[in-house]
Amino acid sequence: MNKPLLAALATLAVTGVGVAPAAASPASPAAPASSAAASPAAPASSAAASPAAPASSAAPATRAVSFAGTVALSNCSGSVVRLPASEDDDPALVMSNGHCLETGFPAAGEVVVDQPSSRTFGLLNASGSRVGTLRAGKIAYATMTDTDVSLYQLTSTYAQIRGSYGISPLTLDDSRPAAGTAITVVSGYWKRTYACDVDGFAYRLKEGEWTWKDSVRYTYACQTIGGTSGSPVVDNATGEVVAVNNTGNEDGGRCTDNNPCEVAEDGTVTVREGINYGQQTYRIPGCFGLDNKLDLSRSGCALPKP
Repeated sequence: MNKPLLAALATLAVTGVGVAPAAASPASPAAPASSAAASPAAPASSAAASPAAPASSAAPATRAVSFAGTVALSNCSGSVVRLPASEDDDPALVMSNGHCLETGFPAAGEVVVDQPSSRTFGLLNASGSRVGTLRAGKIAYATMTDTDVSLYQLTSTYAQIRGSYGISPLTLDDSRPAAGTAITVVSGYWKRTYACDVDGFAYRLKEGEWTWKDSVRYTYACQTIGGTSGSPVVDNATGEVVAVNNTGNEDGGRCTDNNPCEVAEDGTVTVREGINYGQQTYRIPGCFGLDNKLDLSRSGCALPKP
């Protein structure tokens, strides 16, 4: 995983980092994919501390991607998100990874619902400056089963956050992204962005004891590192969130911690060294009702249940 901060601190004692299920390594180009996998696209440098570079004149029109609405956790990245049907007076939600919980990694098969939390988040503006601190009232939902996501319910509403800081939430797209979509991974922890495309999807992505379904595979340009775990993955064309960044194969290992492997429907295993992944988020809106209230019994809700 793009490890949480404590794991990264073991290797970067001076700067400190955050991570996904696997620990993150320092920012350096990963080795090419193993011979069992398709070769990655040529490396491209990531954008640091600035919005993704504008698309060329030949590309479709895109929205500027900034840090506005992203947050820095103590060990990971995240974002203030709204559902398509959320209203201004609803309690705001912060999305990150399940493996970024302050209580540690949920076990395979574990689902956390309505657990009290007073965790704080540093709210960023468009340029990446910290403008305020938000506080959770509870962990509304979190798991590392089928997906890797945490959703904190805050003590503030969207309207209160906008009134105090002039910051609006990011919207979760309720449609599945397509291969070839231009995306930006926006890390509030590092105040750094990574621009690439959706390369495709992993039927199953297995890392250690955890297995995730229908994961987004990035093209090689998104060389995410520890601390980027939980970053929103933004569709450059719509400005909406289509996934949450969570892991990558660091050194070519096969299905081990920090080295996820792809498992096809027929059981074929593929290792893609240096390739990173996110978990799709389009299923999340269907599991929330009025007032941003979690309701796992709703028709069409496909998130794992306790």
